[in-house]
Amino acid sequence: MLEKYAPEELTWYLRQMMRIRKFEEAYMDLLMRDIAKGASHLYIGQEAVAVGAIAAIRKDDYITSTHRGHGHCIAKGADLKLMMAELLGKATGYCKGKGGSMHVADVSAGNLGATGIVGSNIPIATGAGLSIKMRRTDQVVLCFFGDGAANTGAFHESLNMAAIWKLPVIYICENNLYGMSVSVKRAFPFEDIAERAKGYNIPGVIADGMDVLNVKETVEKAVERARKGEGPTLIECKTYRYYGHSLSDPRRYRTREEEEFWRSRDPIRSFSKKLVDAGILDEVRLKALEEEVSKEVSEAVEFALNSPYPPIESAYEDVYTEMYVDTKTSMRDLATARKMGLKMRKINYRQALNEALREEMLRDERVFIMGEDVGIYGGAYGVTRGLYDEFGPERVIDTPISEAAIAGAAAGAAMTGMRPVAEIMYIDFITLAMDQIVNIAAKNRYMFGGKSIVPVVYRTQAGAGRGIAAHHSGSWEAWFVHAPGIFVVMPSTPFDAKGLLKTCIRDNNPILFIEHKMLYNVEGEVPEVEYTVPLGVADVKRQGTDVTIIAYSRMVHFALEAAEELSKEGIEAEVIDPRTLKPLDIDTIISSVKKTHRAVIVHEACKTCGFGAEIAALIMEKAFDYLDAPVVRVAGADVPIPMSPVLEIEVIPSKEKIIDAVKSII
Repeated sequence: MLEKYAPEELTWYLRQMMRIRKFEEAYMDLLMRDIAKGASHLYIGQEAVAVGAIAAIRKDDYITSTHRGHGHCIAKGADLKLMMAELLGKATGYCKGKGGSMHVADVSAGNLGATGIVGSNIPIATGAGLSIKMRRTDQVVLCFFGDGAANTGAFHESLNMAAIWKLPVIYICENNLYGMSVSVKRAFPFEDIAERAKGYNIPGVIADGMDVLNVKETVEKAVERARKGEGPTLIECKTYRYYGHSLSDPRRYRTREEEEFWRSRDPIRSFSKKLVDAGILDEVRLKALEEEVSKEVSEAVEFALNSPYPPIESAYEDVYTEMYVDTKTSMRDLATARKMGLKMRKINYRQALNEALREEMLRDERVFIMGEDVGIYGGAYGVTRGLYDEFGPERVIDTPISEAAIAGAAAGAAMTGMRPVAEIMYIDFITLAMDQIVNIAAKNRYMFGGKSIVPVVYRTQAGAGRGIAAHHSGSWEAWFVHAPGIFVVMPSTPFDAKGLLKTCIRDNNPILFIEHKMLYNVEGEVPEVEYTVPLGVADVKRQGTDVTIIAYSRMVHFALEAAEELSKEGIEAEVIDPRTLKPLDIDTIISSVKKTHRAVIVHEACKTCGFGAEIAALIMEKAFDYLDAPVVRVAGADVPIPMSPVLEIEVIPSKEKIIDAVKSII
């Protein structure tokens, strides 16, 4: 086997494995001396997998990594100084000290990042593969994960998706025999994880994870296949971690004899012997190589130790990118459009959303739609109707029922140059995608030191009114407002829906765009010319002097109806629609409350810990001295939405409940 390689190439493989080993040993030393803090998932023993696999790809190819990912980063070309600085939480690290051991990324070099959540990187790799296919390049993605991840739903959803779309992803399972402490014998009903490939009708191959050349040649075949457009491969590399899951792991679940057996197959020692036996290296050169690597690692440690910690203020940076504003097309509200004398037409909320999607797809070829039934069917509520016929199946993509893979693949595609609009049919289903949205899409920019953008829009719809009960009628926006790194938008009118969706698609932040199922047929004025609506700007839907009613989504319409009734009794309510819950235009709300001295907050979501509580708290903090009465909330009851029409109406806000709330404080 050695004859096929130049001596310099073989020496380079050995050097790379040594660099990983000595780097990890140095990091372990810092951990043991309590100089380094945080995670301690060492890659020692598995070096042949990272080096062999990454040797089989080009510099412009991508990788995704795991909590045990230092070896992947180094093999992909990471600077040891920046790596060690990141592990020590220093400002000079790859991610400015924000990611640490389990979240290192170098997006510019094709390392899309490691994740501390088992299996979470698999949908991201799948999305990067989709991006490659859509951009029509011949790149590939290596997706590293452990044996434990092969039992996650994200694994199944992603491999199935990659298989049906023939995505250029090589899924590399590093089977080190244990998912933390649970052996593969107890976690799988078969001996070889590669057998899982049969379920997706893709190749499943086993490689010797202790043999760098065997790994390289196995991956090369999969890469060649992927570059030809023949789709993904699952490669199981049988390997072993010499230390525990982490340094605190006593390793009671495995025997000393087992550890000694695997150490006898050490990838560095055995490969060194092969090179010496073949006359490619001698003992003198081997020792010199070890000394060179040791010196490089020592310099990395010194660099990291001497590097400064991040400035305190940097803790608040890199959560979001700068918001998109188009000064040429931006209109604050419908009233502004009317004052400009723009020609209007009446269309419904559904048509407004459809127009926004179509216009942005015509404007930017990177924009595409993916989700369940968005293509031929036209979307569960008809929002994407006609777009499949116009743009084709490559840009309006019908997916399997796989919410986690939809959300994660959209994020992965966004990280690699595309601008996906991913539909989650009902917000109740979004629980199946929470990990990918909250832990990946929302956090990646911050974790990676601001060096990544995730311009993805997650469209979904919420709310009661159709008698479809608890699993299709929820209002869960507060969950996402609570999550740093993602914006939340909830428009109430066709004008706002179209303008805000266009802005969201152009923005570089991940955004949850929540529609209401009972608004799709609501009509309203929309300009004939192109326009956008800025994020973070509330709209005063009705002027008033006696009370401020803050409402969003469908509740805006209930609030306006209530305001008209109250006006007949001499009570003039000002109705404010935040439109974007995050970023929230609290200034407009506070300005109104200071004028009216009273506030009623209306939302359909459950009252306890609903977003209204946050608005109420902000009013108390910023306008307490101006209040003549307590802030009142009109919200959904703390019950799942029932099916029966009389019960459904009972547990959500109504015009009458809003009127009663206003009268209670006047």
